[in-house]
Amino acid sequence: MTAQAYSNNVSFTYEHADEPAVINTMLSIPSGQCIVLCGASGCGKTTYSRIVNGLIPQFFHGEFSGEQHTCGIDTAAEPIDKLTPLVGSVFQNPKTQYFNAKVIDELAFPAENMGLSPEAINHRITEIAQRFDIEPLLQRSIFHLSGGQKQRIALATATMLSPKLLVLDEPTSNLDAAAITEMRELIAQLKASGMTIVIAEHRLAWLNGIADRYIIFGNGRIAHEYEAEEFLALSPSCIAAMGLRALDLQPYRQCIATLESQTNECELSASDMDGGSESTSTQREQHNYAQQSSSNSTPLLSTRHLNIGYRGRDGFSRAIPDLDLYPGQIIGLMGHNGCGKTTLVRTLTGLVKPTSGTVLLNGKPAKPRDLTHAGFLVMQDVNYQLFSDSVREELLLGLDETDPAITKRCSQVLEDLDLTKFADRHPMSLSGGQKQRVAIGSALMCGKDLIILDEPTSGLDRYHMEQVGELLRQLAEQGKTVLVVTHDEELAAGWCTTIINLEHHYSKTKQ
Repeated sequence: MTAQAYSNNVSFTYEHADEPAVINTMLSIPSGQCIVLCGASGCGKTTYSRIVNGLIPQFFHGEFSGEQHTCGIDTAAEPIDKLTPLVGSVFQNPKTQYFNAKVIDELAFPAENMGLSPEAINHRITEIAQRFDIEPLLQRSIFHLSGGQKQRIALATATMLSPKLLVLDEPTSNLDAAAITEMRELIAQLKASGMTIVIAEHRLAWLNGIADRYIIFGNGRIAHEYEAEEFLALSPSCIAAMGLRALDLQPYRQCIATLESQTNECELSASDMDGGSESTSTQREQHNYAQQSSSNSTPLLSTRHLNIGYRGRDGFSRAIPDLDLYPGQIIGLMGHNGCGKTTLVRTLTGLVKPTSGTVLLNGKPAKPRDLTHAGFLVMQDVNYQLFSDSVREELLLGLDETDPAITKRCSQVLEDLDLTKFADRHPMSLSGGQKQRVAIGSALMCGKDLIILDEPTSGLDRYHMEQVGELLRQLAEQGKTVLVVTHDEELAAGWCTTIINLEHHYSKTKQ
C-alpha cells in the first residue's frame, strides 16, 4: 500500500511565534486509511493537518523545514493549486471556507474553478446532495443554517472533486449526537470508497470502528502512535492521563437521561464514568447547591408562551416551553442541530425579538435592551466578539483598568483559564480552543447575573472541558444563572444541574 502522505522530519514555527508548533515529525499515511490526530489543545495536531493539505508553508507564513509529500506532490516546492483536485479540507470553523451565500452555489464553486462543464457540475451536485442528504438545503442561504448544517455543507463541498485525501479539523465540534452518527456513516462510506482520511479531533467515541490509527501529539511532537485495536484497549484512566476525551459515551448519556427524567440523582459510580470520582462528586455537589438555590429564590429569567424565529424566505418559528431559570443553576440547553437553541439564547439576551410571547426578568416583562444589560453571551463563533489587541485587554474591555481589584481579578481569571502566557498575545493569533477560553474569560469578568454560553467546549480537550465545567460551577455558587447550549454530552452529564431539551419541549431538573 503506497503512502498518500509522507512527512520526513517536518517542523514549522508560525510567524511571530516564539516556539515551533510542530517539531521533527515523521509519519506515513497509507492510501485508504483513516488516521486520527489527537491530543491536548495547542499540541500541534491542527498545524500538522495544515502541513498535510499544503496550507503550510504556502498559506500560513513561518519557518518550515523537512519534507512533506501529499498525493505524490512536494507541498513546499509545488504550487498549492496542484493539490486542489487531490485534497479536500474541512476547517474547524467552516465559515472561514465559504465563498458564496447560497448552498448550491457553494457546492458548485470548486467544480467551476476546475473548469467542469455545467452538465458535469449539476450531475455532481445532485450526487453529492443525495449522499449527504442536503437536498432541502440547496436553495437556502448558508448564513441562515445552523452550525451543524454548515459543517455538513463544508464536508459535502470538500468532496465535490472526488479527492484522494480528505483532511478534517474538529468535524464534530458543533454537531449533536444524531448528526455525529450521520457524520460517522458518511466518513465510513468515503473510507470504503478508497479515500484516505486524516481527522484532527477531540471527541473520539464516534471514531470507534472507523479509525485505523491514532496519533497522539504533545508539545508539537508525536508522543504516541497506536493501531486502533491497541488504542481502544487502553484503560479509561490511561485515556484520561493523556488528556483525551472518553471513548465510551454511554454512561454520560444515561446520566443526561436521568437529568431529563427527574430522578433524584445521577446513579453513576466512579468506575462507570471516565474521569472517576471527580466527575461524580462534582455532579452531587452541584446538585445539592442547585436544589438549595432553586428553593430559596425566584427565577431570574422566565418565558411565557414564547415563540422564537425569523421572518423571510428562510425564516422559521418555534414554540418554546415555559421556562424558569434560577440563580445557582447550570442549565444545559440541548437538542438537535437546527431546533432553535442559538435563536433562543439570542432572544434571551435581546439580540433577537421574539415573534410572540414574553420574557420576564426578575418577574417583570423585559424589553430586548433590558435583557442585553442583564446577560452576557459567549457566542458559538467567538471570532465575532474578540475586539482587543491583547488577551488581557479583551478581558478588561469596558472595565476600569486602574482599579486594583479589577486587574487582580483579571490576573486570576487568566490563571484559571491557563491564559497567563498568552496575556499579551493578540486574541486572533490563538488556536480555536484558546480563543474559546478568552471569550469565557470575558464572561467571568463581566459581573452580570445571566451568563449564556453557546457551545463553550467546542474544540476543547478533556482538561479544558473539565476546567470550563469547574468555572461554570463557581459562577453558579456565586449566584449566577448559567445557561449552556451544548452538544457535549461529557460536559452536560458532569456539570449541568438541569437539562432543557427543545426537541422534547419540557425540562427535567434534579430534585
